[in-house]
Amino acid sequence: MKKTIEEHAARFSKIASQYDESQDSEEYKACASLVVHYANPSSDDVVLDLGTGTGAIALALAGDAKRVIGRDISEGMLAEAQRKADEVGLDNVEFGEGRFRDPSVDENVDIVVSNFAMHHLGDEEKREAIQVIADLQPKRFVLGDVMFFGTPDPDEPFYSPEVDLPSTVGFLADALTDAGFVLTAVETVHDQVGVLVAERVPLE
Repeated sequence: MKKTIEEHAARFSKIASQYDESQDSEEYKACASLVVHYANPSSDDVVLDLGTGTGAIALALAGDAKRVIGRDISEGMLAEAQRKADEVGLDNVEFGEGRFRDPSVDENVDIVVSNFAMHHLGDEEKREAIQVIADLQPKRFVLGDVMFFGTPDPDEPFYSPEVDLPSTVGFLADALTDAGFVLTAVETVHDQVGVLVAERVPLE
């Protein structure tokens, strides 16, 4: 049975203090590195990190961006992210509660990123979330996540059927295109992990 947002939030809050140590696979590290690489913010860019977790991506981008907004559903993960930001003295990062389909952002954003979070949504929920992101009118959306490049294998380490609902790369590409993005890069990290880079189509 699909878990509720509240159940996901509680699960992640419980493991927040150990989360960074648990994400030590080479594939996870490579995916995160690619998301940071492709986000590539300038000093004028406001970045929105959806499903920010403990803030790894947000903190990595803060040094180059004008401002980074981290959103997550887990109070525990957000508290850990804020602790890490305070520890290194970053004052251009702001963390708060927000969801893919309701990110709680009332300012213009230039770049949206998300790493290892959207796979908890079902296909149609992902489609809705991508449209919400498109409506924010960022110039770039970088998605690093569990996604299927081939036939799904539930025995692989990146796919846990009890909590994960990964989509195929084809579905995600179609959803991005339908929302007005152009897919400009596809990186395969593992046959179930990848990074998609989408740019907005300029208005005529």
